[in-house]
Amino acid sequence: MVQQTFLQKRTPVDSVKEMIRQSIVEKGSFEWKQLSASLLWAAIKNSGGVVSIGYQLKEVPFNEARIDLIQISETGWREVRDDLLQMMLKSERELNPSLTLDELIVWQEEVLPVLNVVLKNSKTVDLLLASALVRYVEPMQYDTELLTEEHYRQSGCSPNLPDLALTPGLHYGVITPFSKASWNYPDHGILDAWRFVSGKGIKVFLIDTGVSYAQENLGSAFNQGFSGARTLERIVTLPRQRFLGVINVGPVETPEDRCGHGTAMAGVLAAPRGTDGNVAGIAYNANLITCRASSDVFIDEAREVKGVSDAFTRAAQLADVRIISMSMGRITVSSQIRDAIQYAHAKGKMIFCAAGTSFSFTAGWAGVIFPASLPEVQAVTGVQQHTNFNACENCHTGPEVDFVVVMERANDHKTPLTVSDRGDDPSTIGGSSVATASMAGMAALVWSRYPSASRDQILTMLERHSSYYPLRHSRWGWGKFQPALAVD
Repeated sequence: MVQQTFLQKRTPVDSVKEMIRQSIVEKGSFEWKQLSASLLWAAIKNSGGVVSIGYQLKEVPFNEARIDLIQISETGWREVRDDLLQMMLKSERELNPSLTLDELIVWQEEVLPVLNVVLKNSKTVDLLLASALVRYVEPMQYDTELLTEEHYRQSGCSPNLPDLALTPGLHYGVITPFSKASWNYPDHGILDAWRFVSGKGIKVFLIDTGVSYAQENLGSAFNQGFSGARTLERIVTLPRQRFLGVINVGPVETPEDRCGHGTAMAGVLAAPRGTDGNVAGIAYNANLITCRASSDVFIDEAREVKGVSDAFTRAAQLADVRIISMSMGRITVSSQIRDAIQYAHAKGKMIFCAAGTSFSFTAGWAGVIFPASLPEVQAVTGVQQHTNFNACENCHTGPEVDFVVVMERANDHKTPLTVSDRGDDPSTIGGSSVATASMAGMAALVWSRYPSASRDQILTMLERHSSYYPLRHSRWGWGKFQPALAVD
């Protein structure tokens, strides 16, 4: 546990922020269980009171590896849930006698043994921490406090406009039938792999900020040219805004991207190899589900934690989904999201997450961020071209990295091509985000060659045909993957 003695003269909120930073420097991550009850309550109170509570059966060891076997509708789990809710309701009514159960519960949970409630009484937190039925108690929205207003406004979003400074033969190649291949595809032998595979028959679930309704190549023109007979689904798991306790006051959310990031990731992963002159995605014949689980790239709002955890459980329950890709993250560990990822992993899904791109709180010192830091996840980061794996600008590295993707030209720092929010002129996108979507696309290529293989068998192929195999590197994992070697 991080020492708290030197923090005694600080305010509780300052102490929490300092402990988060110190824990990440020393351990590589921060868990809310490291805090004392008083500091945990300070973090909860300061971030709106919305908490995530993981529960378990009494005197039964909780098996994280088989969380997929839990049926929270069964009698034992229902009783634990109801007992905890009644305990919290009684405690919270000491401050608000008219409080109802519907007002206490922020969001209902259908899959995981988790409760999302809003707490106003510090005594309630003490009761939860003392209960043998409780696995964790965590503030869902504290990460919002860790960024400056300027960096929070950015949060990885951009207009995703066409890049008008692209040169043929330098930044892209023209390929049949009339499409563009990004400059970095040859670095991974993707064009060679396309002689054998295109991602056909593999379904990828993309967790991000949605897709632009104005981009036809991720809509009505998803099947064109060499891309055909595949499916595209656009869904949303991000709940509507809740400002006044548990009262919904924001508009109902849709799958439409208002950030630009999700559209860019979908383009890199599975844009069609078409006839309109736009860029071809790496797995241009893969089936795609795009899920709007967050409003931006930084998972800091309570509703984004709920949206992301629901996205993972939704993907896990779809038998035909093989790969989950998420180019988003957060600073502190969310046990609710971890539960959802463990659930998806237990269902056999291959999960890729971005190792991280720096914000003000993490620039220059933080390693691989959550959830890419989890062992159930394949963490991906970006590197510069024609170098001995120099990290891209602001990209995070560390021992948890599993694969790297070339995504920054050394000469002009140009990043890979993707589709813009509208039209047929490509945009460009950087960071570990594009590296992650690219790696998910390459995995789809390999899996389409061996459709009967398991997740672990495909993962072994990815490792064996990467640059550092059989010796894993301390910063770059298995290194740069070459799909052509795995499918030829």
